[in-house]
Amino acid sequence: MSIAIKSLHARGLELADANYQLRVLHEGDVAALPTFPQKLVEHGIDGLTPTTMRVLQLNIGKMCNQSCKHCHVDAGPDRKEMMSKELLQRCIDVARMHGFSVVDITGGAPEMHPDFRWLVEELSASKIKVMVRCNLTIILANPKYHDLPAFFATHGVHVVSSLPFYDERNTDRQRGDGVFRDSIEALQMLNRAGYGVEGSGLVIDLVYNPVGALLPGPQAQLERDFKRELHQRHGITFNSLICITNMPISRFLEFLLASGNYARYMEKLVAAFNPTAALGVMCRDTVSVGYDGTLYDCDFNQMLELPVAGSSQHINAFDADDLMRSRIVVDQHCYGCTAGAGSSCGGQIEV
Repeated sequence: MSIAIKSLHARGLELADANYQLRVLHEGDVAALPTFPQKLVEHGIDGLTPTTMRVLQLNIGKMCNQSCKHCHVDAGPDRKEMMSKELLQRCIDVARMHGFSVVDITGGAPEMHPDFRWLVEELSASKIKVMVRCNLTIILANPKYHDLPAFFATHGVHVVSSLPFYDERNTDRQRGDGVFRDSIEALQMLNRAGYGVEGSGLVIDLVYNPVGALLPGPQAQLERDFKRELHQRHGITFNSLICITNMPISRFLEFLLASGNYARYMEKLVAAFNPTAALGVMCRDTVSVGYDGTLYDCDFNQMLELPVAGSSQHINAFDADDLMRSRIVVDQHCYGCTAGAGSSCGGQIEV
């Protein structure tokens, strides 16, 4: 089964149209492209293995107040999957016992989980750095979320927020009508709480994904542009811009197929393969945990239902030694993290 077909099956879609499947498999002769493991070998890299376990990334649920076109999680208001409190506690225990320095909380909109605040409080009390991937609009979605900036500040949460562009047209094109205006208001609320303010120690980073079948430009230049435009137009300040390549899975894969760009995009990713970026990918120091407790090498593998290679495949059976010995599971989507300057949850790898 191709990675494209597996991506769509992972979303539970019925693919009765055989011609559609063939289109995924053979559009532009994508099958002729080298596999990702072959590309690694071409550059003298005999597979990827973990270097350390620094980040424990938790996808605590797929419920979200938005349904963004590029979302690799396929999150939305209709998704009900959520991590149980029992598994959340197990994740906290693992983070404490195995010395993870960062717990990266994502979703969906993780703030919609009923135990989200408890999770942050427990991790903060354990002196573990908490990172929350906030879509910004959740802050305004309901009065019960309006105090999130103050809650984040109280617990020193590192906030990472998606903002596709610094203008309304491009942002709303990717994330929906009215998202840009709400995002700007939420950023201003976070600034008033101290986020992005020099000397406050409260960090907010923005995430940029290209709109369309493009690779992101140089992160440093884009960061300068974002900082200038957001400050001049809206008085907003932030710490860093994180550039992430759109992964050819889930909703973005559907866009590529519908627009006839799948083959060209994959060819572009393969042609831009960077061995240095490959050695710095996030999966080498991160363990990703799905809402059901299954362990993955990264969030993208999680969405494709590709668990870790070792025998320790669930948080309840967490075995650090086994995970460190296991090879990282890779496939064609990994070209997205290794193209050009590279891409990870922390932005471009080569700066």
